Amino acid sequence: MYRALLDPDAIATWRVPDGMSSQMHEFDGREGGAFRVSLTYEVPGGVGKSAVHTDTYHGHFRRLVPDEQVVEVLEFETSDPAFQGTMTMTTTLTDVDGGTGVVVVHDGLPDAVPAADNETGTRMALAKLARLVEAEQRSS
Repeated sequence: MYRALLDPDAIATWRVPDGMSSQMHEFDGREGGAFRVSLTYEVPGGVGKSAVHTDTYHGHFRRLVPDEQVVEVLEFETSDPAFQGTMTMTTTLTDVDGGTGVVVVHDGLPDAVPAADNETGTRMALAKLARLVEAEQRSS
């Protein structure tokens, strides 16, 4: 599971809400390493924060604890002050019966991003992560 949190190909597959595609511009999966990602709406009416239909964000990995935690600091690339500001996303992995528990906490989410929308997008991404990891386990 931890590997999928730091592999750019895996992230491009799972860490994108339904109705969007992702593009990895930059990725250095080590503590202090930088990343830059764009998520583009494929559904009609999807409005981006960075461009008409795109959300682009960049950041770095603040803390990596193998098989336990990934802490990322990121921000949207936008001129709209309502979406500006640094966010911290902490993903914590725990052992649970028959698998791995995953908890994602967002701190500093801009007020213009509805918490319910953020939660829905995160749940969609985590469902994709589970499918990806389960498929890899079946093929091993």
